[in-house]
Amino acid sequence: MSTTADQLLTARWIVPVEPANVVLENHSVAIKDGRIVDLLPRDQAQVRYPDAKEQVMNEHVLIPGLINAHAHAAMSLLRGLADDLPLMQWLEEAIWPAEGKYVSPQFVRDGSLLAAAEMLRGGITTCNEMYFFPDAAAEAFDTTGMRAVIGVTAIEFPTPYASNVDEYLKKGLAARDNWRGHERIRFSMAPHAPYTVSDDTFRRIANLANELDTVIHVHVHETAFEVEESLKQHGMRPLERLARLGIAGPGMIAVHAVHLDNQDIDILATHGASVAHCPSSNMKLASGIAPVSALIDRGVKVALGTDGAASNNRLDLFSEMRHAALLAKVSTGNASTLPAARVLRMATLDGAEALGMEKDIGSLEIGKLADICAVRLSEIETQPCFNPISHLVYCAGREHVTDVWVGGTLVVGEKQVLQKPNSELLAIARVWQNKLGN
Repeated sequence: MSTTADQLLTARWIVPVEPANVVLENHSVAIKDGRIVDLLPRDQAQVRYPDAKEQVMNEHVLIPGLINAHAHAAMSLLRGLADDLPLMQWLEEAIWPAEGKYVSPQFVRDGSLLAAAEMLRGGITTCNEMYFFPDAAAEAFDTTGMRAVIGVTAIEFPTPYASNVDEYLKKGLAARDNWRGHERIRFSMAPHAPYTVSDDTFRRIANLANELDTVIHVHVHETAFEVEESLKQHGMRPLERLARLGIAGPGMIAVHAVHLDNQDIDILATHGASVAHCPSSNMKLASGIAPVSALIDRGVKVALGTDGAASNNRLDLFSEMRHAALLAKVSTGNASTLPAARVLRMATLDGAEALGMEKDIGSLEIGKLADICAVRLSEIETQPCFNPISHLVYCAGREHVTDVWVGGTLVVGEKQVLQKPNSELLAIARVWQNKLGN
C-alpha cells in the first residue's frame, strides 16, 4: 500500500464490482501515477493522504470505466443511414455500398473521433474495435484519451482498405507495430465472420494470434441464415468449424453468439472462449436473443458490446445493461435471471477478462489503473435510491455520467469531453452528413 497519493476521488457510493455486490458508502479512491493505491473511508483517506487533491462527489456513485466489448467506431458516420432492415439486406444493399464509396483514413479517423467522444461521455473507457484503417482509428482513440483494442481485420473480398487477405494482414500488422508499447492502444486479430473468411485465412489468424499473444475478435452465429449456410457449405455449424481450425480458445471473443445449440455452448465452455453480447443490435436487426443465461450457467464469460452506431444506433452501455437484463428475464421466464450486479460485471470486469486485461482494468481494486466513471444519482428520475447497483442497470442512463477518468486522467469533466471541443466534433459530423446525404 502506498503512503502517498496524487488525488482522492470521494463519493456517496463506490461500487468496485470485485468483490461482487459490494457498495461502499462515503469512501475515497486514492490514486497515484494513474493507478489505484487505496480504497478506504473518507475520514481515513484525509488523514492518510493529507497532500492529495480531493474531488468530492456527494451525489454520485463511482464505478469502473465501462468496457465496450464490440464496436465498429467509424460507423458512427453511418448512424441512421439504413434503418429497419434485416442484417444481410442491410449489409448488401446499404452498408457495404456506402463503405465502398466513402471509407478512407479520414472517414475512419473522423467517425472514430465522434464515437470515442460519445462513448467517453457515456462512461465507456475501453473499446474493442473492429474496422478498416486501424492506424486512423488508433489515432482517434488516442486523441480523446480513451483506451482501445484495435482489430487487425481480415475479410476475403476487396474494400477501399485492402484488395486481398495478404494486404489486410500486412497493413493491420504494420499498424500494430506502429503503436507497439502505447499505454492505451492494443491490437487484436479480427477476422470478420465465418461467412466472409476462408479456412486458410482462419488458420493463418490462429497462428498469428498464438505468435503475437493476442485475442481473436470475430462475429459468429449472429443469424439463423449464417448457421444454415455453414451447414450447407461446410457440413458443420460455424463454431464447430472455428474449433477445428484452431480459432476457438481462451482468447476468442465470439461476437453476438445468438443462434446457439447445446453443442455450440459446449464448444465455447470447453475452449474457455468469451462472448460479446450485443442485445440492442441483435434486437434492431431482428437477429434474435442470445442465450446468455445458459452461457453463464456453463461458465462462459459474457461481456457487453454496442456493435456499431449504424445498427444500434447508440454507443451506450447503460442501454445494453438494461436490455441484457430484461431480455434474459423475458426469454427464460425467470425474473431473478441476470441480476443487476451480474450485468454490471458484464459491462466491466467480464469485458476486461475477455480482452485479457483484467489485471489492469474492469474493477476498482488496489493496483489497477484508475479507469473510473462517476454517475450522478440525485436527479428526479433517479430518486429515491435504495440500491445504487440496481439503479445503474435499471434506472440511470449515460446522461447521468458527469466525469470520467482514464488512467487517473480526467477525460470527461461535467459531461464535456476535454480533449476535443463539442464545436469541432459537431463540425466533423456536419461535413460527413453533407457528403453521405448527397
